[in-house]
Amino acid sequence: MTIKQVITEGDKPVKVWTEELDERSRTQLVNLSKLPFIHRHVAAMPDVHAGIGATIGSVIATDRAIIPAAVGVDIGCGMAAARTSLGAEQIDERALKKVFDQISRDVPVGRSQHRDERALTEAATPFAAPLDALTEKHPQLLKAFGRFSNWVNQIGTLGGGNHFIEVCLDESGRVWVMLHSGSRGIGNAIGHYFIELARRDMERWMIQLPDRDLAYLPEGSEHFDDYVAAVSWAQAYARENREQMMALVLAALARHLPAFSVTEAVVNCHHNYVEREHHFGSNVWVTRKGAIRAREGDLGIIPGSMGARSYIVRGKGNPESFSSCAHGAGRRMSRTAAEKLFTPADLAAQTQGVICRKDKGVLDEIPGAYKDIDQVMANQADLVEVVHTLNQFVCVKG
Repeated sequence: MTIKQVITEGDKPVKVWTEELDERSRTQLVNLSKLPFIHRHVAAMPDVHAGIGATIGSVIATDRAIIPAAVGVDIGCGMAAARTSLGAEQIDERALKKVFDQISRDVPVGRSQHRDERALTEAATPFAAPLDALTEKHPQLLKAFGRFSNWVNQIGTLGGGNHFIEVCLDESGRVWVMLHSGSRGIGNAIGHYFIELARRDMERWMIQLPDRDLAYLPEGSEHFDDYVAAVSWAQAYARENREQMMALVLAALARHLPAFSVTEAVVNCHHNYVEREHHFGSNVWVTRKGAIRAREGDLGIIPGSMGARSYIVRGKGNPESFSSCAHGAGRRMSRTAAEKLFTPADLAAQTQGVICRKDKGVLDEIPGAYKDIDQVMANQADLVEVVHTLNQFVCVKG
């Protein structure tokens, strides 16, 4: 057992897999534990850090209610990874720089999206009818979508923030592609829309909360079923987005590297999402806010920072974590604090040997702004086992 501390200040305990817990995160966890529909306890992963309302790196099992802000606005954000037949001896720095440039051309980043939707129409087709049904019932969503209404062109795009595409080597010298993204702007709009509806319900019902960002939707309430449908749509869209991006990145590699194949099934896992699951004898809603599912045998991806190793892991199905584990290194400091503390020279030093941007525009993603990924892994030895260790040598940031 590697639970480092148990907090008992709320109505239900909080079980924490790290000793490194700042006061704001602690307060957010206690606030969660005071909600009347928490099932058994709140689980805080070793990468836990403060978020909006709920901590990032928390697993929240709830009985007949969901907290939209805990699911968040990057609905379905997660990781995908593929192992190739390429070996380290088949690549060189010149080819890798071409790969970096090719990926940067082929995969839109930040607020950019594909200009021509025709190539992605087939991937988008299954999503059209459910979205039309949702917007017919909630026409205000069309206004919320705004510039993201052309959602077809967002499939296969990276986004910004901490989203990335990497080319890595594992412990045996095999080349991997790994990427991190979610449901893009349209998922963000869906999240914000239902968070506001939950807040209005709390005000209308005069429910007092420890934090307004913990506004919830109870089962049977006016918006609950629509939220479940919308969030399920966004989660499926996020998964498809990663699949399309993976295809684009593998094609970029194929243009500049020797012929290769994908030698293992692609791992594709969410780490910001909600699902119906069975835990401790009850069917409950499980929100993983910055955490991945780690049932016995489940494969998952736990990335470090731009300059630190990442891990492909296999879950151990620990019931105390609701069969979950950390989703990454976790931030040690805010983006603003990182930009004030570090310089581009620091970024260049901390990403030595990695082909990536090293300018002020990505300074908030400097490795020094993140927790030690090896300590995070040590703290969750009872949650997962390491299958592969990856070191990146190309990193494209959003």
